Amino acid sequence: MSTQPPVDTRRAPRRQVSDLVPVTDQMRDSVVGRLGNVSETGMLMLASAALRDDALYQLRFPLPLADGRSEWIDVGVHLLWSEPAHAPGQSWAGFRFLTLSREHRQLLRRWIGEDSDETPVSTG
Repeated sequence: MSTQPPVDTRRAPRRQVSDLVPVTDQMRDSVVGRLGNVSETGMLMLASAALRDDALYQLRFPLPLADGRSEWIDVGVHLLWSEPAHAPGQSWAGFRFLTLSREHRQLLRRWIGEDSDETPVSTG
């Protein structure tokens, strides 16, 4: 019996976020959820605020670095999908990055690569 996790067929490797990383909607200036996982091209968030499907958002979150510091990441995103979570008032939301600075993309790439628990399936 195999204990291998299912193969991730997404194009960009993702890294699960183990810390409670708040995500802020910069237009509302309020926390709208917490980060679930992130790649160079998008992210999964557990939303605690109502979001509109197919809407554009300007989000910000602190990326926890190995040395204990955090680096703020600013992203323009498109909400691709959302579905209710098990907890009342919360939903899972999948975003595609529309704008991400070169510096922040490189930081995300390094951070995702630090995750030695997972081997990236693809670098596409």
